[in-house]
Amino acid sequence: MLWTRWLVLLLCWGSTSGEQQADEARVESRVDSRRQRSPPPVEPLDFGFVPAAVYDTHAYYEPGAVGILFHVVHAFLYVIQPNSFPKDLIIKVIQQNMGGIKIEEWRKPENVVLLLQMIHYEVGFLICATIGVTFLILTPIIGMCFCVCRCCENCGGEMHQRQRKNIDCQRGFYTASLIATSIFIVLGVLIAYAANHNVSTQIKSTRRLINTNMRDLKTFANNTPAQIDYLTAQYTTAKNKVLSDLDNIGPLLGGRIHSQLEKEVVPSLDTALRMAGAMRETKEALENVNSSLEVLQEGTGMLQASLSGERASLSNTLSDPACTNGAVSHTCNTIRSTLSQLGINADFSTLPDVTRALENVKTVLKTDLSNIVQKGYSSFNDTPNLVKEQTKNIVSALPRVKGMLDKIGIEINSFSKMFPVEPSLVNFTIFLSDGQKTIESYYPQIDQMDFYRWVGCVAVLCMVVLVLAFNFLGLLCGTCGYDKQATPTTRGCLSNTGGNLLMAGVGFSFIFVWVLMGIVTTLFVVGGNVEKMMCEPLANRQLFKIIDTPFLVHPAKKNFLPGMLFQNPNIDLTLGSMYRDCYENNGLYHSLQLETMFNINSFLNRTVYNRDLAKVFESVQVDLHDITLLEQAGRDSLINFANSGVGNIDYEAYLAEVTKGVTLVDLLSFSTDLEAQADQTPRGALENALKGHASSIRQIHREHVVPMEQAMSTLSQSIKQLQRMSSDLPVKVTNILSAIDAAEYLITHNASHVVKQETKGYTQSLVGYFKQYTEWVKNSLTSEVAQCKPISNIVDSMEIVACSFVVDSVNTFWFGLGGCCILLIPSIIFSIKLAKYYRRMDTEDVFEDMGNTGNHGEQVCDIHGDLAVVSSPYCDTLTRFPRASAPPSYADW
Repeated sequence: MLWTRWLVLLLCWGSTSGEQQADEARVESRVDSRRQRSPPPVEPLDFGFVPAAVYDTHAYYEPGAVGILFHVVHAFLYVIQPNSFPKDLIIKVIQQNMGGIKIEEWRKPENVVLLLQMIHYEVGFLICATIGVTFLILTPIIGMCFCVCRCCENCGGEMHQRQRKNIDCQRGFYTASLIATSIFIVLGVLIAYAANHNVSTQIKSTRRLINTNMRDLKTFANNTPAQIDYLTAQYTTAKNKVLSDLDNIGPLLGGRIHSQLEKEVVPSLDTALRMAGAMRETKEALENVNSSLEVLQEGTGMLQASLSGERASLSNTLSDPACTNGAVSHTCNTIRSTLSQLGINADFSTLPDVTRALENVKTVLKTDLSNIVQKGYSSFNDTPNLVKEQTKNIVSALPRVKGMLDKIGIEINSFSKMFPVEPSLVNFTIFLSDGQKTIESYYPQIDQMDFYRWVGCVAVLCMVVLVLAFNFLGLLCGTCGYDKQATPTTRGCLSNTGGNLLMAGVGFSFIFVWVLMGIVTTLFVVGGNVEKMMCEPLANRQLFKIIDTPFLVHPAKKNFLPGMLFQNPNIDLTLGSMYRDCYENNGLYHSLQLETMFNINSFLNRTVYNRDLAKVFESVQVDLHDITLLEQAGRDSLINFANSGVGNIDYEAYLAEVTKGVTLVDLLSFSTDLEAQADQTPRGALENALKGHASSIRQIHREHVVPMEQAMSTLSQSIKQLQRMSSDLPVKVTNILSAIDAAEYLITHNASHVVKQETKGYTQSLVGYFKQYTEWVKNSLTSEVAQCKPISNIVDSMEIVACSFVVDSVNTFWFGLGGCCILLIPSIIFSIKLAKYYRRMDTEDVFEDMGNTGNHGEQVCDIHGDLAVVSSPYCDTLTRFPRASAPPSYADW
């Protein structure tokens, strides 16, 4: 683990510096929260991607079809042992016996309680093991007694078969039962053989897992130095950015100062610029008023003369004698009554003159206020150049700053070279290669041992197969050679051979079954407990909780893993948390929580946060007194405009006249009505004269009224515009000048505060680049550098090999073999019963009729036909012929 410590010691500085800077950032954030303006965000840097390691191991196992058998065995074990994993019990047992197991210690009450709890947890295995041991002991004893009993012609050993009417039904039942039992035994043999073959098959997969895990460890060792070099090399990115910002301190710092001041400066200049536009608009409006007023005054005189002449002419026409006619007189009187409407309505001669105000505005406009304001804009926008000129000392110190930053980079690189990480990793790679070669050198021995194991398991299964062979051969020969017409003593050779084969199977069953049960019991106790106590807790990570129990190994040592790795058991590092982090492919730095071991804040204070750099930044001095927003000529122009007399014009008088009509009556309507009344007069000179007057009135409207209406419209718009612009004009000018004065005061007197504030923000942005670098290093160490997925893969691979490949297969083997052992018991019974129907007997039952006495006699003949016994009454049949296989042949039987 020495190389691991060197690796993490090299890289842990990123995390600790990030934490220190985070604390400083929190303090500064509380101070900045009192300010109205938060510092601008630091431009994010692109450090690229850490070279990633690609691991080949996929620690996942899918057993396929044999997995069904594994699930069945797991269900059987759950029935045997349904209790949950006794984590607390195991912890108590370990803590009680840390000093060694002593017999006298178990007499203590607390140890007795633990022992009873252990027995209660193992009760299922104990019961099954007891049954197996009992089976193991009783089976050879029963087999021996059975053999002795049959040798004494008992227990079915006598070669005599009693004749019954349902003998065929019994034989069929025993045959079917033996066949079914044998089939189930065959199924158990196949299950056991599949488990045995699975072990040999998965050993080859074990080699693949070993190779990929070794390859992943080599990848881990080879990629880690490159990742370290990449982290240290990316310091150049932050350094170059800092140098670039220092080289452009004028635009950057000046831009910051400009953006801060423009909130006050630009609005005041904008109002002054708008007022310059208002001056030009005022001049144009006054000119329009002046010209419109001249047009209206001149037009009014001409219109008055035209209307007077037309009114006199029309009056003369109405004096014509034709108007005295009774029918026409009324029309003439009506027209005569409207003559007074032909007159002027608006009087523009009384309106005040605006020539003086216009002259004053023209005088004001001789000073180009817009140009003056633009100069103010230019002066203010030249702040970055002004800052650049005044910070030449910073730019001249750039080589010295670059030397400082280069020194920091050299110190970081020298720090990374302080520890022989790369030679250690090279040695580790050599160790892995040698270890892999050593493991591969054992492959032939492992294959040989696996072959012996496979042969041994097959030999064990061959015991069962031998019994099955006798059973199936006996069934085949007995069934094929059986003759219903033959008597027990005359059965054929094939049938007799079948019976003998069945009895041979019984004999081999008694010989082998106790051996098989011993193997089954041993494997059951070992494999079942390993599955329940090791594999299942390892699968659900309960085993890690036991190992991670505080003070488990020693009362003074809290955690086992950090005590073993770093000789510091107080570090909050557990095997479970390390496995989880490595399973998620996090970095070894984060997984081992190595940030608690190394404190390099002093190193960072000497390097990244260099005091000399801070002094360079503090030497920034900027003077903005040369900035002038509005020259005195511009100020005078604004004051003169306010005093130009625009606000003294009698706008109400103008508006009162322009709202009136030019004439008292609409001349077009008057001429139209006049033509209509002319049409009411008789045709003649009067009608033509009236229509001529109507035409003249229209011509007057066209030549005089229409131009005057246009001039009145222009006058009305201009007057309203002037009234709007001149409203509170002195107040507006005063406000503009006050805003400009305030902005200039801010620049002149408060600029030092702004400069200091923005210089601090600029410095923070430079420091922020280093913070980004350290934060990036911390994140990279957490998730990208030295990713420890191979460690979790090794644990998972060990679980797959030990539990999925070996333990599951062993448990499936004893499960199938144990079923065979149990089924051999009914197989023995059915074989013994069935052999009686196939073997050739030495004696058989013979029945004779005894005449009219109503008694029947029985003779038992041996296989040679000799008379063995003379007839006797039925009441003595069982006494004198206790081994007869059929009762006397009475008529009603």
